[in-house]
Amino acid sequence: MDASILIQVVLLIVGFVFLIKGSDLFVDGASSIASLLKVPTIIVGLTIVALGTSAPEAAVSITSSLTGSNAMAVSNVIGSNMFNLLMVIGVSALLSELLMEKEVLNRDLPFLVGITLLFAAFIFISGEISSIEGIILLIIMIAYMFFLIRTTMKSGATQVEKPKLSAAKSIIYIIIGLAGIVLGGDLVVNSASDIAIAFGMSETLVGLTIVAIGTSLPEFVTSITALKKGENQLVIGNVIGSNIFNILFVLGASSAISAIPIDSSMLFDVILMVIVTIICFIFGKTQDKYDKKEGVILILLFVFYMGFAIWRNYFPF
Repeated sequence: MDASILIQVVLLIVGFVFLIKGSDLFVDGASSIASLLKVPTIIVGLTIVALGTSAPEAAVSITSSLTGSNAMAVSNVIGSNMFNLLMVIGVSALLSELLMEKEVLNRDLPFLVGITLLFAAFIFISGEISSIEGIILLIIMIAYMFFLIRTTMKSGATQVEKPKLSAAKSIIYIIIGLAGIVLGGDLVVNSASDIAIAFGMSETLVGLTIVAIGTSLPEFVTSITALKKGENQLVIGNVIGSNIFNILFVLGASSAISAIPIDSSMLFDVILMVIVTIICFIFGKTQDKYDKKEGVILILLFVFYMGFAIWRNYFPF
């Protein structure tokens, strides 16, 4: 391997480390600040933690949008959502049966299907995600979070977690975490673009594969950890919540900064993401769970999709 390419690969890995560790520090610091301010634990989970796990995708997509790498901004979200639905749920279901919580099944999963269809409609109507449509996605996100918080508060879930850090240390964690996220996003976008050029890969392919999988590692690790602790229901909530924030927050913020035109070659990926989301909804609705058989189907779909994405890059049709 050429020395310059090797350097870019190392920088890409370093970028992922900065992204993941930065989001961890940010979540820890922000959660402790919230606890010091007596914010209920469940609200922290619904807001700070949810946004924190989507921080890597947000950093990459927003950086891509600012630098004009529009293909990577969108393909990162599509690839990340596909990885979450097919691999995170698939592998988790293969390891242990995943039961569906009533709220996730009847509220969050249908909502994910709805906003995925809305995202697809934006693209097929205008061929882009305009700044106005990005603002609409952000407004929907704020409304969704407000609804979750209001519903949770009405249920009486007001337990406040004991702060793990002092106020000063929390602020330091937040600052270092944000710096890591920003620096990591910049490293990932720049090094991934250079690798794509060196190997004749399109930005779309890099975004759908290397970058998407790398930025989805927090969700994957969180889900496997939850399985080991016997908290199987957290896996579904983690994946669905992450995908919702990827569309509403990541794409919303990226396109609000600058309209993102969508290349016609990505229309298949958008359609497939819609189909996969609906399949996961049907799997969950029919049995209120994901079992090993469905896990195998989801993993095979991901393998097929990755193979097709690579083949399409070198043998376009």
